[in-house]
Amino acid sequence: MLAALLQLSRPAHWPKNVFVLAPLVFAQLLHVPSALVKTLVAFACFCAASSVVYIFNDYRDRDLDRRHPIKRLRPLAAGTISPTTALTFASLLLIAVGATAVWLGIGFAIIVSAYLVLNALYSLGLKHVVILDVMIVSLGFVLRVLGGGAAIAVEISAWLLLCTIFLALFLAFSKRRHELMLLAEEAAGQRVVLSHYNAAFLDQMINVVTASTVVSYALYSVSPETVERFETTFLVYTIPFVLFGIFRYLYLMYQAPDQINPTEAVVRDLPSLVNVLLWGVAVLGIVYLL
Repeated sequence: MLAALLQLSRPAHWPKNVFVLAPLVFAQLLHVPSALVKTLVAFACFCAASSVVYIFNDYRDRDLDRRHPIKRLRPLAAGTISPTTALTFASLLLIAVGATAVWLGIGFAIIVSAYLVLNALYSLGLKHVVILDVMIVSLGFVLRVLGGGAAIAVEISAWLLLCTIFLALFLAFSKRRHELMLLAEEAAGQRVVLSHYNAAFLDQMINVVTASTVVSYALYSVSPETVERFETTFLVYTIPFVLFGIFRYLYLMYQAPDQINPTEAVVRDLPSLVNVLLWGVAVLGIVYLL
């Protein structure tokens, strides 16, 4: 039962909440114990909140998921966990999220509430609205960043928001393309909104947000505001890591397709993991040591 509940919580998707850590790192507060603790608590809170969202989605889509080559293995679709047990577990997580959010402050509580409401609306119907479905998924990442800032009371820069928005759109459109290719003629039956997408259109959208992501990060790294804040121009030397990460992601999606979506594939891809580690080390060294 515990293993099934853990699977139901989708821990493989918790790394998406790492966006909560961005304000802490770029506000140069990583060495401040109180800020670090609050950020880690905020990260855990978003992990629990995202699990609530996934459980609610799985509960509503369990009949459709039984016809999906991968989703049929999820606990609710497979019958490993009953709907009553799943909803009870989600309720307990929701109570924990609420208590934690209030402890972190009213600003953080509002942002987490917005995240939950937005995802509830998405599950109840907005996921069927073409393009809006992808934008809502992307907004979830923006709320994570805003939540990380609210937890430690720091202002989020416009550059960080721009980079987050474009990267999130890149990931969301890539996921839609993977679903479309994986399900083929059964795509619309599994996810109604996929009937409004095709590979050519999604490739165009991916091209746009890929370029926007890279350009936004490049401009951020050399902007006067960034140079003044960190007192160095060296952040520009982290751009190759960003380029490799984007290119490797595209490679996994186009040249090495698998049944798992590209985001999950990246977590299992050694070159991608090494690249993220090197980027993180480079950023930390530049922001905190130079």
